[in-house]
Amino acid sequence: MQNYQGETLSWELIDGSIELALHREPCNEIGDRTLAELEKFVSAHETLKDQARVLIIHSLTKAGFCAGADLRALYLRANEIGFERAVQEVREFLNRIHRVLNTIDASPLTTIAAVHGVTFGGGFELALVCDLIIADKMGRFCFPELRLGLIPGFGGIPRLKRDLGNGIVRDLLLTGRSINASRAQAAGLVSQLSAQGEVLKLARLTAAQIKKFDRETTAAAKEFIKPIPYADLRQEIEIFCRLFSKPAVEAGLRKFVESTDAHPYLP
Repeated sequence: MQNYQGETLSWELIDGSIELALHREPCNEIGDRTLAELEKFVSAHETLKDQARVLIIHSLTKAGFCAGADLRALYLRANEIGFERAVQEVREFLNRIHRVLNTIDASPLTTIAAVHGVTFGGGFELALVCDLIIADKMGRFCFPELRLGLIPGFGGIPRLKRDLGNGIVRDLLLTGRSINASRAQAAGLVSQLSAQGEVLKLARLTAAQIKKFDRETTAAAKEFIKPIPYADLRQEIEIFCRLFSKPAVEAGLRKFVESTDAHPYLP
């Protein structure tokens, strides 16, 4: 399936590049529907990877790349059946999203996250599976999960540890504060900065440069320099599920859902 138009995302194969666009308002929150469509993409990727050289993931929503998990839906479901009973459903969701993100992480294609605005929580984790993060100068990155009594659950900390020094990893995790694109570039998280509104254009120019090189050589280089921390990823799921039934999580999610702020995920 070279082209697909879904409710929350779409993709097309253009000139050797797959462009995967997120377009669920207000900021591409990842819930059941988005996960199902990401799984559809992963299935299509089995064929597309032989026809393309590069994957670019970007957002069509004004607010940003992705605000993370659909916390409202998570809270409503857990409140309905009880947080202890909801743990099994949470575990199943995490296992599914990890399979999706691990597939993108291990893709032989060179993968680029072209981000702008809010890149928080699960959205940050989606960007981290990509080989390169190219950011609009107005982009911001954050792991706000400790505000909810949780840790990141989509693989963020093992992947951030893979890429960066402990100082910034611990700062992002333990303070919940956001950092801007310039600081993210200085830390080595972001490879290139674009002018506001130009991030997809810069990602396409980068893709054109990547496609000059031999496919097998590029894939071999990627596999060598980018090991996937499978053991840590499995441990992350266990810690997340252990924490989920704690009272702090219910209180944190309730506060988030009841917030009248237009963007309660912003620090």
